[in-house]
Amino acid sequence: MAEKPESKGKEKQKPEKKAPPKREEFIEEHLVRILSTDIPGDMNLYSGLTRIKGVSWAFSNALCHILDIDKTKKVADLSPAEMEKVNAFLKNPKMPEWLFNRRKDRETGETRHIILADLDVTKEWDIRRMKKIKSYKGWRHSQGQPVRGQRTKSHFRKDGAIGVRKRKDVAKSPTPVAGKPAAGKKK
Repeated sequence: MAEKPESKGKEKQKPEKKAPPKREEFIEEHLVRILSTDIPGDMNLYSGLTRIKGVSWAFSNALCHILDIDKTKKVADLSPAEMEKVNAFLKNPKMPEWLFNRRKDRETGETRHIILADLDVTKEWDIRRMKKIKSYKGWRHSQGQPVRGQRTKSHFRKDGAIGVRKRKDVAKSPTPVAGKPAAGKKK
């Protein structure tokens, strides 16, 4: 049989399709759902519980201590029985009253701990009540100002407010300042 002569010109060779490299380690991120909140499985229980609205660091620490669960344990490693214990405890916590976020409620007079959407609704109703009775805090809320006594000379600025000016700057200013005529004009 006759062999084909090799061509001296450049031949276009099609590159062979290579399979994507296989990962030796397959890392799967677990999302654990506790009280309708997704918590990454690689987090510690202590810090993971703080992802739930209304659960503070102190509350999370007390929960781990009372339920006798290691707080450095990963959330994904919790057994179903431990998950049930955590869910039941968060719904009805049995701990000292000073850890609760709603002590001596105005309507019911009871002390309870509010979490998730109930916390948002309760906060909203409290602010509405303060606005309705025209308390100082309600008035500050309605004005969009800080409520807890912070200073406002240099913080909480909106809409590019200029703030306090020195007298020299006021005289040179091309725009009139409220209550004073523009520089160079006389009444």
